This record gives sequence, C-alpha cells and structure tokens, in this order.
Amino acid sequence: MYTYEYERIYVEGFISLKTKRYEEVITRRAEDGWRYAGFLPIVWTNGALTEIDLIFEKEV
Repeated sequence: MYTYEYERIYVEGFISLKTKRYEEVITRRAEDGWRYAGFLPIVWTNGALTEIDLIFEKEV
C-alpha cells in the first residue's frame, strides 16, 4: 500500500511555459523517501496552465 502527497507548483508564461522550483521539490522529496509519481494540471487561466500538483508516493 502507498500513501500520497501533493505539492503545488505555479507555472508562468503563455506560449513558453516556465515552472519554478520543480527540480528542487522532486530532489527534496526523494531525499525524504518519496517517489515522484506524476503531475495533475490544476488551474487553467485564459487557456493557459497556471498551477500543477506534483504527486509523490511512499510505501507504508
């Protein structure tokens, strides 16, 4: 069985999307024993993706 946690990442730009700190978040979570499992688009504003949740899992 696994437990899951989510961490919100904010996206900037319209044509060229830029995310801040996702690499840092994934590395920090991995050091704490979490595995990156994927992402979900959360907020779209005027047709542009503005927020995503990174999904992490850990075996319990």
